[in-house]
Amino acid sequence: MLKPILIVEDNPRDLELTLSALEKSKLANEVIVARDGEEGANYLFRKGEYADRAIGNPAVVLLDLKLPKIDGLELLAMVRKSPELEHLPVVMLTSSREEKDVINTYKLRVNAYVVKPVEFKEFVQAIQDLGVFWAVLNEPPPGSMRVLRNGNR
Repeated sequence: MLKPILIVEDNPRDLELTLSALEKSKLANEVIVARDGEEGANYLFRKGEYADRAIGNPAVVLLDLKLPKIDGLELLAMVRKSPELEHLPVVMLTSSREEKDVINTYKLRVNAYVVKPVEFKEFVQAIQDLGVFWAVLNEPPPGSMRVLRNGNR
């Protein structure tokens, strides 16, 4: 079974575009959507409505920076402090080009910082590239199990 992709995004338009782009990339991974930082944290830490979800981490987290309840930086810091999640690939997917945001996310060991392109075609291509790289091409850290598309490990 392929690991899911977790999207933590509160903007309905950006979420719709991201889901559409992932669908166009024809990835077989399940996509989990959290609409704020608290819901994203609940999924990752198996709390609240996600307390009974299967054990295991997503292939990648696509995380918005500006989120309600728990912002993207706070959630990234929580992930990096957790021994079970500290090596989880996290891609900051944001519209912010502010230098302080870029610096702060890299201080927290984000794997990539991607500024959402304004142009629809560029946005779709960026999401497709991210999905394929993190869900298919990336080699996960030791201790993570990678299941290939043909079912072999």
